Amino acid sequence: MHPVPGVEGETLKVEIYSDVACPWCYVGKRRFERALTAFGREADVVYRPFQLDPAAPLTPRPLSEYLQGKFGGQVDQIHARLKEVGREEGIDFRLEQAQAVNTLAAHRLLHLARTEHGAEVQARLKAALLDAYFTGGADVGATETLAGIAEQVGISRERAVAYLVGGEGTAEVRAEIDQARGIGVQAVPTFVFNGRYAVQGAQPVSTFLQVLEQAAAAEEPAAAEEDPSCADGACAIPEHG
Repeated sequence: MHPVPGVEGETLKVEIYSDVACPWCYVGKRRFERALTAFGREADVVYRPFQLDPAAPLTPRPLSEYLQGKFGGQVDQIHARLKEVGREEGIDFRLEQAQAVNTLAAHRLLHLARTEHGAEVQARLKAALLDAYFTGGADVGATETLAGIAEQVGISRERAVAYLVGGEGTAEVRAEIDQARGIGVQAVPTFVFNGRYAVQGAQPVSTFLQVLEQAAAAEEPAAAEEDPSCADGACAIPEHG
């Protein structure tokens, strides 16, 4: 765990920086939610945008093929590890069906959910998008696909289509991503507690619970082990010029 420079918070607020295309963000979401249930108190949880690969294609490609070009023979090993962890967390990773595609539109939809429907709907949408990407083989860059997922969580399909087609939320999402880089977010998932302390990676439930309890008590949390690799707990964000 490490302090976030220049910001402070007075109430228990958790900001989760993650990407729809990040498998460890899915695992981290499940583990954090289990910790929050064990915590037994209310927390203001907001999902913030970040893109692992802003240059990902607008036209979907098979994820395995896309990653093979980036990581070569490591892909099979990474996928095997994810499937094993997924089973432990109740996630049926179907990575052979997943489609690599740019996630900016999905982040814009999450922004719509938060600003017009609130954190609870945003959390449901986040779960639905992760499931669609990693188990449903969905093209989460397509307007109609996103509108259908939005409708599943109680957002008007017509509003979702108009929002996405009209380009709404684009500037706001890009600004939030820039702000995340500005406070030092370097890998996802990153969990920021009370605007003061950040935990990187899909940490164990016990670690998340400890941090929640310490943040609620306004105590400085002890250091938590971090792992910036996408192979074990977090997805490192590549530099883009």
